[in-house]
Amino acid sequence: MANVKDFSVEEKLIAVLSLQKIDSKIDVIHTLKGELPMEVKDLEDEIAGLQTRINNIDTEIATINTFIDTKSEAKKESQALIKKYEKQQDNVKNSREFEAINKEMEMQELEVRLNEKHIKDAGFDLRDRTNVRIKTEEKIKDVEEALKLKRDELEKITIDTDKEEKQLAEKSNEAKGKVDPRLLTAYERIRKSYRNGLAVVPVMRDSCGGCFNVIPPQRQSEIRQHKKIIVCEHCGRIVVDIDLNEKVNQQ
Repeated sequence: MANVKDFSVEEKLIAVLSLQKIDSKIDVIHTLKGELPMEVKDLEDEIAGLQTRINNIDTEIATINTFIDTKSEAKKESQALIKKYEKQQDNVKNSREFEAINKEMEMQELEVRLNEKHIKDAGFDLRDRTNVRIKTEEKIKDVEEALKLKRDELEKITIDTDKEEKQLAEKSNEAKGKVDPRLLTAYERIRKSYRNGLAVVPVMRDSCGGCFNVIPPQRQSEIRQHKKIIVCEHCGRIVVDIDLNEKVNQQ
């Protein structure tokens, strides 16, 4: 870092104001990109969440199908037993055996009806899960289309601005090396405090160019003299006079 301890206040102000000009150009590029990077990430996360939902639904569908297969097999076994008991009824020797076989048949018929109910209920669940899956797949397609548009938009802006942004970032790093360390710390702290990133502002129409509160004439006179670093008493931004601001603009 350059040794700036012998620099005049005006030179220090020019250095930090020059840095502000560069960083403001970078901010313009970021504003141009807007919320696109975040929107792309949100859409990617949404697709991942929807895919997880589909995976969970597939697991549920597989479980339901296994349940239906189990109940279908149990139903067949009960039906086979009923046929077996029907044949046994033809060969009974007394009413006691007939009643016992008939009772077993009734039990198996009850099992058949119970398994049929389970299969029917599971079928309803299966249709519900399948419909949810279809709607989720449709949602994924819609989100994927939106994601493609956002990615294309972001890619175009990135291609158009990437080179300029890199050049400005290099200039910003170079400019930071010319700013008084303590002033740089204050600059970076102030920048983080405001969404527009303005830490150094000119006097405009007798007001602070950041918060637009009126600056008293005596204070404006002190700003023009460049004898000390002056901050706005309302917003805390570093304030420079319009002439110095124009001078840096022309550099």
